[in-house]
Amino acid sequence: RVLFRSTTRERSLLRMAYSPKLLDYFENPRCAGELPDANAIAEVANPVCGDVMKLWLKVSDNRILDARFKTQGCSAAIATSSYATEMIIGMDLDRARAVTKEEIADALGGLPQSKMHCSVLAADAIRSALKDFA
Repeated sequence: RVLFRSTTRERSLLRMAYSPKLLDYFENPRCAGELPDANAIAEVANPVCGDVMKLWLKVSDNRILDARFKTQGCSAAIATSSYATEMIIGMDLDRARAVTKEEIADALGGLPQSKMHCSVLAADAIRSALKDFA
């Protein structure tokens, strides 16, 4: 479980920078945790900001049956990881590989340019986890 405690000032600053949907995915992450029966796992990192995402997938018959994540990073990194993980459940592998950083960011109401690298992390984790599947 991801825990976040913030001051009133910090919450106010987050609301100014991010959409309500992004804040909801940050404050109430979906699909968080490990997936014990995963058959595809990836860990990706951004060496500049230090964000790290680990993604677990259960893949069968060319489809993602389940997905979980753990992310260490800022609110945007956690929210984009959560949204991307939730959105790929049920997708076929070609469609999942085609998920873009812009698709993730747009679905969350957009990201400030300085935070677009967070959606790159999630998109890269998906492709990395699926690299061994034809």
